[in-house]
Amino acid sequence: MLQRAEGKGTIVGGGSMSTQDELPHEWIDDQGKAGDDACSPRRGESGSLGEYDLGDSSLALEPSVLDTTHLFPLMETKLYKRRWVMLFLFSAYSMSNAFMWLQYGIISNIFMRFYNIDNLAIDWLSMIYFLTYIPLILPVMWLLDNRGIRDVVVVGAAFNCVGAWIKTGTAAPNMFAMTFFGQFVCSVATVYVLGIPSRLASLWFGQQEVSTACSIGVLGNQLGIAIGFLVPPIIVPNVDDMDELAYHISIMFYITAGVATVIFVLVVILFQERPEIPPTQAQAQARSIPPDEYSYTASIMRLLCNKPFMLLVISYGASPVCFICQCVARRQHPGEEVNAGRIGLTIVIAGMVGSLICGIWLDKTKTYKQTTLVVYFLSLVGMLIYAFTLNLGHMWVVFVTSGALGFFMTGYLPLGFEFAVELTYPESEGTSSGLLNCSAQVFGIIFTICQGKIIDAWGTLTGNIFLCIFLLIGTVMTGRAINLSLLSLIYTTYNTANNALASVCAVCSQRWHLHVPWKGDVLDAALA
Repeated sequence: MLQRAEGKGTIVGGGSMSTQDELPHEWIDDQGKAGDDACSPRRGESGSLGEYDLGDSSLALEPSVLDTTHLFPLMETKLYKRRWVMLFLFSAYSMSNAFMWLQYGIISNIFMRFYNIDNLAIDWLSMIYFLTYIPLILPVMWLLDNRGIRDVVVVGAAFNCVGAWIKTGTAAPNMFAMTFFGQFVCSVATVYVLGIPSRLASLWFGQQEVSTACSIGVLGNQLGIAIGFLVPPIIVPNVDDMDELAYHISIMFYITAGVATVIFVLVVILFQERPEIPPTQAQAQARSIPPDEYSYTASIMRLLCNKPFMLLVISYGASPVCFICQCVARRQHPGEEVNAGRIGLTIVIAGMVGSLICGIWLDKTKTYKQTTLVVYFLSLVGMLIYAFTLNLGHMWVVFVTSGALGFFMTGYLPLGFEFAVELTYPESEGTSSGLLNCSAQVFGIIFTICQGKIIDAWGTLTGNIFLCIFLLIGTVMTGRAINLSLLSLIYTTYNTANNALASVCAVCSQRWHLHVPWKGDVLDAALA
């Protein structure tokens, strides 16, 4: 909807926009893709036309010209208070699932004695989460794109609840196979968790809070891990009597199942698909696209052919998974369960703070590229310091270095999601997040097994250096992804300016019979 401003040679974008979402008027290219941090339309930003002076005469562009420049009217947007309820429900569900992932590993020596199993079996109780994710992520991403976020969250909460109740009957030494099956069912629920934060943030939250909302969604998972470090060593003490041990394990399983059930009921009753009025211009425009124009397979192929995104996929898998390995591969010793849990809790609490700060920082500055690279590099520095101070024998040093490690590594989680959306917009947030998490699961299996073998053979320092090497490679790949994205920005900006100026020259020629020479090499020279 374009209208002519009386007495002025300007074009004004029409439509309405809420006061909560005042956005700059901008040109957008024909693909609607985001470019540089400071000068391109993003998720939540308007792609509408602003005011452009075309001279002293009044001018209304013809439909053919409008079609060429792909101009969109501003649409009504609104923020609902219940968006925080949706975020809280998802975070609670994610927290419950993350707790069940860690409840075995943090007291591994107790479960090894109780079920009469070895370290590898305990590791697989955690690694089953990684392994399940890989084959199921593509079907779940399809479900997210075609059935919506509510169906995905409800199904995931159901798997989480069923798996928790299966484990309530496994507090006996001969029930390891059944407890493994219950853990497998819970791992299926994880596939319905990890790709949701960025999609939920985009569907419900405004432009200035979408990164913060994504960080809070990730924070729920980290809170579950923190509780997993803290609670199991308290509920299940390291006692010699097997009957007493079975009693305490049973209590932990029943508490977990009760919490999962309450969360499932609340999700079924309260969780909604999306708000009636979209929160941002990007969501409003996305709703106007007919469903039959979207191809899930084509979207996957575009992502796989996106070189900056694929570099991010690999580097993302190498970073947060290093933190995961610190949780899973740590070998517990009798009498140190509570202390080890406190160290892990320090890592996670610092990481929760890091996630929240990074999300707020992105909402304030929109410096996706710079922040991602800096945090990744600081993760490498933190890992190096952690590796070389772990065996000094000073507990306060271990707590400080663990906190720094967790702050940057976990803080990178929402950064990776948000940077991926910036690199792949307007592709589905769930699809890009799913591929990132798939990479993390693949690296998780490889790193957990390899680091465990290295620690057993050559010690903890060598195992941590092994992780530092991969973090260094990931830092280089992140920098390369940023360089490629900047080159893509230059190319897209050049083509957009080329087409816009060519359209203006065509209008001048048709309306006033003016000969305006237009040669693409003018911009070529400027670009050079």
